[in-house]
Amino acid sequence: MKPFILLAVAVLVVFTTFSVVSVEARKHHNKNKSKPHHDNHQKKRSGNGNNNNNNNNNNAPPDHDSFVNPSPAPTQSTVFNVLSFGAKGDGVSDDSQAVVAAWKAACNVSGATLQIPAKLKFLMNPITLQGPCMPQLLFQVDGTILGPPRVGSWPKTSLFQWLNFKWVHDFTIQGSGIVDGQGFDWWTTTPSQVYSIDDQKKSKHIVPYMKPTALRFYGSSNVTVRDITIINSPQCHLKFDSSSGVKVENVTISSPDNSPNTDGIHLQNTRDVEIHHSNIGCGDDCVSIQTGCSNIHIHHINCGPGHGISLGGLGKDNTVACVSDILVEEVSLQNTLAGVRIKTWQGGHGSVKNVTFANIEVSEVKVPIIIDQYYCDKKLCKNQTGAVAVSGVKYDQIIGTYSVQPIHLACSSEVPCTDVDLMNIQLKPASLGLGQSRGFPQQALCWNSYGKSQAPLVPSSIDYCLRRDGHGGSVSRVMLSLLTHFIAYEGELGQSLTPYFFRSEWGVKCRCNGCRGSWFGESVHRPTQPSCESHSVT
Repeated sequence: MKPFILLAVAVLVVFTTFSVVSVEARKHHNKNKSKPHHDNHQKKRSGNGNNNNNNNNNNAPPDHDSFVNPSPAPTQSTVFNVLSFGAKGDGVSDDSQAVVAAWKAACNVSGATLQIPAKLKFLMNPITLQGPCMPQLLFQVDGTILGPPRVGSWPKTSLFQWLNFKWVHDFTIQGSGIVDGQGFDWWTTTPSQVYSIDDQKKSKHIVPYMKPTALRFYGSSNVTVRDITIINSPQCHLKFDSSSGVKVENVTISSPDNSPNTDGIHLQNTRDVEIHHSNIGCGDDCVSIQTGCSNIHIHHINCGPGHGISLGGLGKDNTVACVSDILVEEVSLQNTLAGVRIKTWQGGHGSVKNVTFANIEVSEVKVPIIIDQYYCDKKLCKNQTGAVAVSGVKYDQIIGTYSVQPIHLACSSEVPCTDVDLMNIQLKPASLGLGQSRGFPQQALCWNSYGKSQAPLVPSSIDYCLRRDGHGGSVSRVMLSLLTHFIAYEGELGQSLTPYFFRSEWGVKCRCNGCRGSWFGESVHRPTQPSCESHSVT
């Protein structure tokens, strides 16, 4: 019995010793296995006591709830100052590439701002800033951007625009800065000094009107231009082409009145536009609306000097032009060539319709109201049949003073102007200084225009301006009397208002492109017998 007891005790001692050793070995093993996991990862949240060490799937996304105090992602700057991209801002160094580099960086960040800092001048050669970009891109112009000061310093391949914004959407350019095209050299350069378009072949063919636009937007949408000043462009200051959703507000555009073809704002193939609360003075149209434009609202604009607010010229070279839904209101024009006008070339096609000019104030404007379907920007234009049809045009409350003629409606004999309304037109001759002689037509001139008029109408000749039926009635007799004495008037306005019509005593209707004349016996040059052989036939 005793040996059996001793054997049992020995077995128990051995088993107990083995168990203690195994437990310690497992503790040591687990401690070494968990140590590298702890070093390479953030501390786990407590609570479940399970380390999940057997999960080796490294491609699985991390569970953000499994981390304690995760590190914040680095914040990306949304302001891109051109100085950080190498711009000098001294007005002498070429900063073009620095601006392009800043643009490319900002373009990829939503809500980014490209900054032109204040108190510095940035000389820039022609560049294209191209999208599409991330939404809400802002171009903040607080400094001055300068164009090349000499015609010869412009690259020969970049004569169409200076700062070109292409395919941008949800974009704003704003600031207290100035965009200065430095176009003086362009305005005084003779055609022989302008680059040839085919310079590599040493062609002598010169394109005298090929001058850069300062700011151009092409193929863009939801664009806002506000607060900036644009001055002295070689040609047009601000152009929108093939764009939509455009807003221009509180801008200042300025160039001398003798700077040729320097339109303030030029719209082409563009729709859904609002231009308001801005001051524009230039050497051509304050606002020019060309073919393909619709739903345009212009209001609270000060215009002058310049050529007024114009639709056209439309239909040049027998092209089709379509313009519709135009509202121009609350506009003030001072010392401009025209007030509000529609101008189309002979031989064109298409239509201008649903146009309203309302609450327009004019001061010493040469001709406040114009529809000219015989527009010609040179001394002689070819006679052509057909015209861009003009209909649904309303002039409502056009008030102020004129220096040449109150109203000029010269509509096509083949395609007359229809549904034209003249309401509350009060236009008086501008006062002249002592010893000055006007020597200009003072009566309203209307040809082949149909519609209705509503008092008050000053001068009273406006009341006879519109035909009320297909036969013309008394209007035709009044205009026949006026036109018998009138041959042509051009040259005093810097360009021909229109190839005027007259009807001779012989009943032959002709058109004189090159004659000069005035009203009612005041040194009128008249051929002894008007004929279509001596003047172009309509």
